[in-house]
Amino acid sequence: MTFTSDEFEPVAPQEEVESSQETSTPSRGKARWYAVQVASGCEKRVKINLEQRIKTLDVANRVFQIEIPQTPAVKLRKDGSRQNIDEKVFPGYVLVRMLMDDETWQVVKNTPHVINFVGAEQRRRYGRGRGHVKPMPLSHTEVERIFKQAQEQKPVVKVDMTPGDKILVLSGPFKDFEGEVIEVSPERSKLKALLSIFGRDTPVELEFNQVQKES
Repeated sequence: MTFTSDEFEPVAPQEEVESSQETSTPSRGKARWYAVQVASGCEKRVKINLEQRIKTLDVANRVFQIEIPQTPAVKLRKDGSRQNIDEKVFPGYVLVRMLMDDETWQVVKNTPHVINFVGAEQRRRYGRGRGHVKPMPLSHTEVERIFKQAQEQKPVVKVDMTPGDKILVLSGPFKDFEGEVIEVSPERSKLKALLSIFGRDTPVELEFNQVQKES
């Protein structure tokens, strides 16, 4: 079953063009989604470079879409302010919807910072050393799950705190108390910390914006 971007996004004129291009080349098979491993932190750079190479090398009728699935997140800064960010679902990977052949494989594989397609490694017939990787398309279920996760995920608060970190309480009834983080709950934007109250270590639940990590 062919999985197209139309299942996730409103149909755009460009997508309609792509659809007609796909049906006009039935001998090449159907477009499939492939996962491509890239150098860490280079996902956006690879996407931009690959989009340019697609135009330059005239394969826009066979390489249709490059995506970096992301979910919304909120980063809590040290001063307590919040910054809306996008967090990658699969850091180090981009997804490409394409008709796979020797030429399109070369276009993607030779893009700067691309490591390889995700697939099955085939051993060399003779000699030593690693064989080559045969790209394996993602299943309809895999792609559906990835895009659904990216679209439906609620923003998660990201904070640079882990159990064992020392904190200072900035507001609330325990203002100016110092303590140690024992549990972090990003989905609730809260953490638990041990505070010394009346000479005894007492677990207290605090909001992220009520505390500051001590260096």
